[in-house]
Amino acid sequence: MGKNDHLGEFEQLALLAVLRLGERAYGAAIQEELDRTAGRSSAISSIYITLTRLEAKGLVRSSLGTPPGSDEAGAEETRSRAGKPRRYFAIEPEGIEALKASRETLLSMWDGVEHELETV
Repeated sequence: MGKNDHLGEFEQLALLAVLRLGERAYGAAIQEELDRTAGRSSAISSIYITLTRLEAKGLVRSSLGTPPGSDEAGAEETRSRAGKPRRYFAIEPEGIEALKASRETLLSMWDGVEHELETV
């Protein structure tokens, strides 16, 4: 990512959901994680559009079928499911770095304004 290529709020949330879910990160699971942990109800299409953009930026990678490192039992579960195979997402080292940079930027902006918020 370039110096001026910052993550948007939803990109941050999607990356954090992928990080939290680990090898179980696929569209519907990410959608549930965002709803559960961030209280954010999101359309599955918005999630996939964001994940595709993050993949184009090199922050996540995806694969069809079984999650990386899964056993053959997981592969059987995926094969027995009706419909298209799941697309699993994993965070890349660049994605971790982008999250760290976003966190530092937000912490820097929050520094010193807590008191201002309490007085309003």
